[in-house]
Amino acid sequence: MSEAGTTEQPFPAVVAGDDKRLKKHFGPIGLLFTAVGSIIGSGWLFGALNAAELAGPAAIVSWGIGAVMFVLIGMTYAELGTMFPHSGGVARFPHYSFGSFASFSMGWVTWIAAAAVSPIEVLAVVQYATNYLPWLEKLDADRNAVLTPAGTGISVLLLAVFVLVNFFGVRWFSRINNVLVWWKLAIIALVIVVFLVTAFNTGHFTDYGGFAPYGTHGIFSAVASAGIAFSFFGFRQGVELAGETANPKRNVPLTLIGSVVLTGILYVLLQLAFIGAAPSDAIGKQGWEHVGANFTAGSDVLATFGPLAAISSVLGIGWLATLLYADAIISPGDTGLIYTGVTARISYAMGRNGNAPSGLAKVNSAGVPWVSLILAFVVGCFFFLPFPGWNKLVSFVTNSTVLSFGSGPLVLLAMRSQLPRHTRPFRLGRGFTWAVAFLALFSTNLIIYWTGWDTNWKLFVVIVFGYVLLALHQAFAKKSPKLDFRHGWWVLVWFAGLAVISYLGTYPEASKHAGNLGVLDFSLGAVASLVLTAVVMALALRSALPGERVREILAERREADETPA
Repeated sequence: MSEAGTTEQPFPAVVAGDDKRLKKHFGPIGLLFTAVGSIIGSGWLFGALNAAELAGPAAIVSWGIGAVMFVLIGMTYAELGTMFPHSGGVARFPHYSFGSFASFSMGWVTWIAAAAVSPIEVLAVVQYATNYLPWLEKLDADRNAVLTPAGTGISVLLLAVFVLVNFFGVRWFSRINNVLVWWKLAIIALVIVVFLVTAFNTGHFTDYGGFAPYGTHGIFSAVASAGIAFSFFGFRQGVELAGETANPKRNVPLTLIGSVVLTGILYVLLQLAFIGAAPSDAIGKQGWEHVGANFTAGSDVLATFGPLAAISSVLGIGWLATLLYADAIISPGDTGLIYTGVTARISYAMGRNGNAPSGLAKVNSAGVPWVSLILAFVVGCFFFLPFPGWNKLVSFVTNSTVLSFGSGPLVLLAMRSQLPRHTRPFRLGRGFTWAVAFLALFSTNLIIYWTGWDTNWKLFVVIVFGYVLLALHQAFAKKSPKLDFRHGWWVLVWFAGLAVISYLGTYPEASKHAGNLGVLDFSLGAVASLVLTAVVMALALRSALPGERVREILAERREADETPA
C-alpha cells in the first residue's frame, strides 16, 4: 500500500496496548537506567575474561561488533516503540503485522529466555556469596557447583524479594534501580581507571600470538559465546516498559539506543584495561585461551571469585577486590530484579494478544500484572533444581533472546506499507530504513549461528514444545484469536533455516563433540545467513496482514485497553 494511495487517517495519541491501568512512572532517567541496570549484570564480571580466552586482545573488536549489532536492532524498535508504546512490545508487535501465530512464536521464545534470566542472576549472587557462606553450595562428583538445600531456600527467598519489589509497582522499582545503577557505573569506571593506571602492559596486545591469535572465528565466537551479546540484552527495557513512561517519543529511543552506546563504550574500555592488566605469566603459560586457569588469587582459582576481583588481588589492590566481591552480589541482583518485572510484562502481552490465558493480563491497583508476576516466580524456581552446569543457560538465553528480537525489523518494514500514515514520533529515514532492518535481521541470524549447534538444538526443541502448548490452548480455550497462519507461516521457514545452517556449521569449533557436521566455515556460514535473511524478509513482507486487518486489530486492542478491569 503506497502512502499516496490510501485514505488512512493518522491514529490518535492513544494507541494499541496503551493500557490505562499501567502507571506512567518511568521518566527519561528511570527508563534509561532500567536498561543500563539490566545490561550491567553478571555478564560484565565474566565477559572480559571469556572474550579474551576466545579472541585474545581482539576481544576489543568483539565488543565493538556486538554494540553495533544491538544499536541496529535497537533502531528498529525505537520507531515501533514510539508508534505503539506499551508493555511487552517484543511479543505484541508481530501480532499487529503478522497475526497470532507469528506473535505466539516470538512471544514464547521471548518469555522462555526472560524467565531464565532472573534465576541465573540469583544463582550468580548465591555463588559469590558462597565465598562467605560456604553452606550455600557444594561441589558434585564432577566438581560442578550445585545448591545445597539451604542454598535452594535462600535462592527462592531472594527471587521472592524480586517479585515483592515488582509487585508494589514501577515507582518503587525505579527508585531502587536508579541507586543501584549509579553504584554499578561507578564500580566499572573505577576498575577501568585503576587497571589503566596501575598495571597496564601494552605488550599484551602484540605478544602471545599477536592481536588476534584465534582469527576471525574467535572474534565472532566471542560475540555470541563470551557473554557479549548476553550483556547487551537490557536495551529491550525501552520496549518492554514503554507503556509505563509518560513521554515515549523522547524516552523510548533514548533508552533503546543510548543504553547500548553508553555501556558499549564502558565495555570496550573495560576489555582494554583487562587485556593490559592480566598477569603476564598467566598468559605466557598456555596463551590467552587458558589465561583464566593459569593464575590464582591467594589459594583460590580465578574463576571462583571472578576475573576482575582476582586480578585486583594479584596486583595487591585489596580494597578494589573487596568492592568487586560486593558488586558481584549487587550487579546480578539488580538485573534479576529488572528481569522479574520484564518476564511478567511479556506474558501479560501474550495474554492481551489472546494466544495465552487471559488471566495473565490481570493488573493490580499498582498497575502491575500480578498473575504474570506469580507465574514468573513459579517457573523461576524450577531453575533452582540441582542441575550441574547451570551457567550454560547463559548461551541458551543468548540465542533465544536474540531470535525474539529478529521480528522487529520485519514488523518495521511491514508497518511502512500497512500503516503508512500512522503517527511515528521517531522515524527512521526512508532510504535508511531498509538498510537498518536488513542489517538488524542479518545480525540476529549471525549471532544465533555463532552461538553453535550444541546450544541451538535445545532452543529448537523448546520451540516445538511451545507449539504443542499453542495447539492445546487453541483446542481447549473458551476464546482464542484466529491464528492467521497464512500470514505467519514464514516463521517456520526462518526457524528451520537457522536450524539447518547451525547444524551444517562449524560453531562451536569442536563440531564432533557438539554433533554438528562442520561443513560451513565462518565465511560460508555468513553467506548462508545472508541468504536466509533475504528469503525470510521477502516471505514475511509478502505474507503480512493487509492494512485494513491491522487497523481492526489495533481498534480491538484500544477498545480492550479502555475497558475497565
